[in-house]
Amino acid sequence: MTPKARQIKRTWQVIAAAVALGLVAPAAQAQQGATGKSFVENFDKLDRSFWYVSDGWNNGKYQNCTWSKKQVRVENGALRLEFAEGKTKDRDYACGEIQTKTRFGYGTYEIRMKAATGPGLNSAFFTYIGPTDKKPHDEIDFEVLGKNTGQVQVNQYINGKGGNEKLVPVAGGADQGFNDYAFIWEENRIRYFLNGKLVHEVTDKAKIPSNQQKIFMSLWGTDTLKNWMGDFSYSQPTSMTIDRIAFTAIGEDCRFPESVLCTLD
Repeated sequence: MTPKARQIKRTWQVIAAAVALGLVAPAAQAQQGATGKSFVENFDKLDRSFWYVSDGWNNGKYQNCTWSKKQVRVENGALRLEFAEGKTKDRDYACGEIQTKTRFGYGTYEIRMKAATGPGLNSAFFTYIGPTDKKPHDEIDFEVLGKNTGQVQVNQYINGKGGNEKLVPVAGGADQGFNDYAFIWEENRIRYFLNGKLVHEVTDKAKIPSNQQKIFMSLWGTDTLKNWMGDFSYSQPTSMTIDRIAFTAIGEDCRFPESVLCTLD
């Protein structure tokens, strides 16, 4: 064995020992299946090879609308996810959601969006993986609840366990204009940003997801989750509007001037 080969072997022996002792997390295991690459989506069109449009089903009894492709549209350089009255299967309302077909791992997730208006509604930007993907339920959330659009809720689920909610004020109201929401997901830390400002940081490893996830944007309503989302009351169609969404893989430079990564030290 050459000296170089012996050095390489020794290096891998040290790494393996550190993993075995729990000093180093096996990154390949933590992010297995995370094949998504960095991107910036400005919604000049809806690329169906990249985005999956939810259609013809719902997430459970608590959801009072059926996902419908008719409630997803791109116009004037923006994505609109709509909530409207209309009988669809066993629900009286229809709502919109899209998700990536690819799974993503550690990195920076950013969206510029305007939330919908109305109690009982949820304008959500999040990452998720779960049992339907033959994985544990891991999730990282930004959610604007229609009962109070003056704030946004951040949260994480790890193997189906949540309870990590934090409410962050949104000056002027999340439904009155566009705001920039971002989180940076690392192995040992999650940082949440609102309009470029750090508003929450999580460093407890037990509260940080490790499984690769898909990216979601959705607008939906409920008649039953009143304590969380408020008393649902429908008056007219409403929409969640997304101007831009982006992902930058860990270690890469910022990809557009407004990115939170461009302002970090």
